[in-house]
Amino acid sequence: MANRTVKDANSIHGTNPQYLVEKITRTRIYESKYWKEECFGLTAELVVDKAMELKYVGGVYGGNIKPTPFLCLTLKMLQIQPEKDIIVEFIKNEDFKYVRLLGAMYMRLTGTAVDCYKYLEPLYNDYRKIKTQNRNGEFELMHVDEFIDELLHAERMCDIILPRLQKRHVLEEAEMLDPRISALEEDLDEVESSEEEDEEEEKPERLQTPEPHRRSYRQRQTSPISVTSLQTQPLTQTEEPISKEAKPVATERAPSQQEPPTTSQPVQRKTAPLQISRSPQKPPTPQPLQVSGEEFKKEPQEESKRKRVISLFYLCFCFFYLFEFFIFQVIFQF
Repeated sequence: MANRTVKDANSIHGTNPQYLVEKITRTRIYESKYWKEECFGLTAELVVDKAMELKYVGGVYGGNIKPTPFLCLTLKMLQIQPEKDIIVEFIKNEDFKYVRLLGAMYMRLTGTAVDCYKYLEPLYNDYRKIKTQNRNGEFELMHVDEFIDELLHAERMCDIILPRLQKRHVLEEAEMLDPRISALEEDLDEVESSEEEDEEEEKPERLQTPEPHRRSYRQRQTSPISVTSLQTQPLTQTEEPISKEAKPVATERAPSQQEPPTTSQPVQRKTAPLQISRSPQKPPTPQPLQVSGEEFKKEPQEESKRKRVISLFYLCFCFFYLFEFFIFQVIFQF
């Protein structure tokens, strides 16, 4: 009788609410000590006190498949089926994070797709740390927003198969949900606006600063020409190209055609082309290794000495072995 669902309970997803938990897990919960001692005779008001005592979240653990208190209270809420307003207050409670997670778990199991997105998505802004217990009984660190994200996208949570949830974009196209506005979008908009303002301030500064003058390589090599030399020696329009191998030819002027001396005249330097004779270099020929005859004589002598020593050692060893064998035979005869 204590494990039956309330008479006035409504069917959820076409079945009994307790059947949302698998039969093997459900029987383990009924046989657990926490269910018999703590969950007996609980009502919707007393579940809050038990939820405030929770210290971690999890499903079943250990080789004997023991249920956690979180899973036991979830099944108890499916059994008594509290009102929707109570579950909403569980979710909106900011003081006790495990009470909030218990309400979110029940809403995901029993609520519609619109209610799940409406009440669970605001919990993405909760970044508090929680403890979870895995199948091996070890505790792991997690955050509230990660738990909510798994509730909305995973197929199994706390060893309970979650009902299928309709996609959000389908509900948005049907105008049943408004587009989700993330809390980070405002921060991103502020960052983008500040970057645009900085770029606009940098643009006029770049236009005002002139580019550095770059002289070509030929301009750096040429020497400056004075104004007087330009006046006294006008440039001709046609100039013949001078080949690289041609030598400069010095021209002499007649005394009658010489111009009067000027204050500053360019200095003419005669340069002769540099001729480098390169002779083909032959690779060095390898020289044969010369070894004296005494060295050849020393090597066979050393090898013969080694052979003699080895042979003597071998004979001594054989003699010693035969001597021991003879002694052992004499001893055994007596």
